[in-house]
Amino acid sequence: MRAYSAGGVVFRLAPMCSSEKDFVAEQHNAGSTFPGSEDMLSMEVALVGRSHAGIWALPKGTPQTGETIEQVAVREAQEETGLQVRLIAYIGSISYSFVRDQVRYHKQVRHFLLEAVGGDTNLHDAEYDIVQWFPLHEACRRLTYQNEVNILYLAEEMLQRWLQHRRKEGQK
Repeated sequence: MRAYSAGGVVFRLAPMCSSEKDFVAEQHNAGSTFPGSEDMLSMEVALVGRSHAGIWALPKGTPQTGETIEQVAVREAQEETGLQVRLIAYIGSISYSFVRDQVRYHKQVRHFLLEAVGGDTNLHDAEYDIVQWFPLHEACRRLTYQNEVNILYLAEEMLQRWLQHRRKEGQK
């Protein structure tokens, strides 16, 4: 049986503290840092978790009748994180199989880059018991599933291009 869902990488840009800036300068590799107008910015990602199972994941869920895949991604991210998000762009999809009640499902999850524009992680729904912000490198380490780590790397590349485009257009 085929199943579809959507979700994404919910991000925010945060100013780097001086010790982070020093570390970046020493390493000569900014990694998940982005030049801002005055300060270096780092990408933080909201992950959803189940503490009893030790699972960390990207927010995602299944469509309701009449929803577009983009609407599913935004709704699920908002419900599961408690954050208000703005859709930036499509990142990519992952596919996997699982068995439930002796039925094999082939699932495709479409991921979008979603900017946090408001809300509060304490207002998330009950599907997960933890929602937490992590710097990108830490989020990659925490995620339970490697295919979601790959989505994070794609999101980082996409965010860099998006920020460059915004700077060219004169936006902050």
